[in-house]
Amino acid sequence: MEKNFKELLKDVKTFIFDVDGVLTNGMLLVMPDGEFLRSMNIKDGYAMQLAIKKGYHMAIISGGHSTGVPVRLKRLGIEDVYMGVPDKTVVFEELLAKRQIDPSNILYMGDDLPDLPLIKRCGIPCCPADAVAEIKAHSLYVSPQQGGNGCVRDVIEQVMRLQGTWE
Repeated sequence: MEKNFKELLKDVKTFIFDVDGVLTNGMLLVMPDGEFLRSMNIKDGYAMQLAIKKGYHMAIISGGHSTGVPVRLKRLGIEDVYMGVPDKTVVFEELLAKRQIDPSNILYMGDDLPDLPLIKRCGIPCCPADAVAEIKAHSLYVSPQQGGNGCVRDVIEQVMRLQGTWE
């Protein structure tokens, strides 16, 4: 018998998130020097750092380039931050081997077509409310929150409450 979404959350040990459209709302402000400014939700950040303190593994795999995003994420305690990734599957497989992670214990959240291979490969595929249709179709859970508006907090808090690790 197949487990439902809530039952699968009991097995989560690792969270992996995309950046643009998940940790951000996908809107970019382009600076005169060509650098992009992104906006992140403070509640997502709180949940991410708390999960790390409670022993969960956290990783970021993004196709986007940024100098500021890795600085913010590393301040939250995230060690595995991969930016500018052309093929997310390659980094995902390297991460599995490096950290000895079972894909069935991974909650992955993505929002667009480059995330589809990881959505299909992880144990608990999730997406924000404003993800593209193909991602929604392959996700076990679609957060009621949009990207950059608390969808990361939503899934982390659900996992931690279910596992008794939320404050």
